Amino acid sequence: MALIPKSRYVNSEGVSSSRVFLPIGLTHSTLLDFFTSHFAHIDIAEWQERFREGLVMTADGVAVAAEDAYQENTHLVYFRRLAREPDIPFEEQIVYQDEHILVADKPHFLPVTPSGLYLHQTLLNRLKLKTGLQTLSPIHRIDRDTAGLIIFSILPCERAHYQNLFRDREVTKIYEAIAPYSEELCEKLPLTYSCRLEESAHFLQMQEVEGDANAQTTIELLEVMGPWARYRLKPITGKKHQLRCHLNALGIPIRHDQIYPVLTPYQEYDLDLSKPLQLLASEIQFKDPITSQARSFVTRRQLDLCIYPRID
Repeated sequence: MALIPKSRYVNSEGVSSSRVFLPIGLTHSTLLDFFTSHFAHIDIAEWQERFREGLVMTADGVAVAAEDAYQENTHLVYFRRLAREPDIPFEEQIVYQDEHILVADKPHFLPVTPSGLYLHQTLLNRLKLKTGLQTLSPIHRIDRDTAGLIIFSILPCERAHYQNLFRDREVTKIYEAIAPYSEELCEKLPLTYSCRLEESAHFLQMQEVEGDANAQTTIELLEVMGPWARYRLKPITGKKHQLRCHLNALGIPIRHDQIYPVLTPYQEYDLDLSKPLQLLASEIQFKDPITSQARSFVTRRQLDLCIYPRID
């Protein structure tokens, strides 16, 4: 299988650039004026440094300067820069790869895509650096706190075909979770829990509200382990934090959950890696829209161990 060559818009660490459009009708005199206005959450000193390092360029790959005149109706590309990132010392694994898709097994704590404090320490950019495939794109997501399987599309022209599988609910996703054992609840299992989930006042938390159900999960008991139990979860829908919310609503919040039922203070850099959320995306099945093959993948991780090889 031939690798797709690296783009000139990929830095030495395998991180791809971002693209921004310069609209008609704005009154900025320089490029620095535009960037500091358009990205007001980023300090002017940071943009000045990016321009000095050649991290802002034209669509043809030519570096531009902060004092260059604003050129409306054009595109520029730029690279993110982070002075510091949380260190995630656990390694992802590639479960499967062909010319169409790559299936990765993600450790706990590692975000799927760059956001906030995370750039290099993300599954996407680690895989780009490892494989040289700069067109990789995740076709679904799991939380940073959750471990397990993620599927990436390799060719941009095929990406929508895979994403449509999730939109049309043609993918079977199975999770495992360790949560408190409830004899009263387990006598009722298996069951399908339904509710309506909406954003809460805090952006990190979802909440149940009145109204038609928009979130459904089938829950089964796999084994009892003293005060804990292992559950098999099959989400029918795909709302944010659905599995975490549903088990919490049933009185069995997932072990080491830092968001439900109580939101703990956010850790920025010095993460407590000793208590990974006991939630694992363990299996995924679908019919490949490109090859028509039946696909089935299983994680290599186990929740009751939660021991991963550290990155040296």
